[in-house]
Amino acid sequence: MQVDKTEDPRIVLGLLQSVERDSEQSQRRLAAEFDIALGLVNAYLKRCVKKGLVKVKEAPARRYRYYLTPKGFAEKSRLTVEYLSVSFSFFRRARGECAGVLTKAKQRGWSRIALAGVSDLAEIASLCALEAGVRIVAIVDSKSNQTNFVGVPVFPSFEAVPEAFDGVVVTDLAAAQASFDAAANRYGAARVLAPDLLDVSTSGASQEAAQ
Repeated sequence: MQVDKTEDPRIVLGLLQSVERDSEQSQRRLAAEFDIALGLVNAYLKRCVKKGLVKVKEAPARRYRYYLTPKGFAEKSRLTVEYLSVSFSFFRRARGECAGVLTKAKQRGWSRIALAGVSDLAEIASLCALEAGVRIVAIVDSKSNQTNFVGVPVFPSFEAVPEAFDGVVVTDLAAAQASFDAAANRYGAARVLAPDLLDVSTSGASQEAAQ
């Protein structure tokens, strides 16, 4: 099956899984489940119907029921395998790079660090920190409404962190460069590290010991 590069395969997979679980889910409920716009859900469902992945039947009270076709089941299985493969590859690379970053932190004499960004990468970094003997005292993320993540307190800003720390490791997958710049401007680039997979540029910050 030809892949539409304008589509997010994770949304397609999520929609197919939801349709399989409950054929009577409304588009509004699906939008809430995936935290995306209602219009986007409608567009994706129309594409799935057009591709023969989903069929739709009208139900009473102007409601609709969505069903996976055999082609839809096959595509869901394919996307599941693809997603798991990508997830494993990400985990393996992220674990290796986080271990390397924390080794560099230890070489700089850091024993207590703060993470910048609540994410899957932050969770992997917390595992690596245990192995490296480095303590994560806080995770800073202004966009998160969580107060605790993987057993570590979450704060909206560095100013709000009550405990002292030696440096910052960027784990923000959504806005890595912005998180790096904010931390570097506050503490200096020498006190901020980031895994290579985030592709963070240090050119706008002080270069001393940044490499």
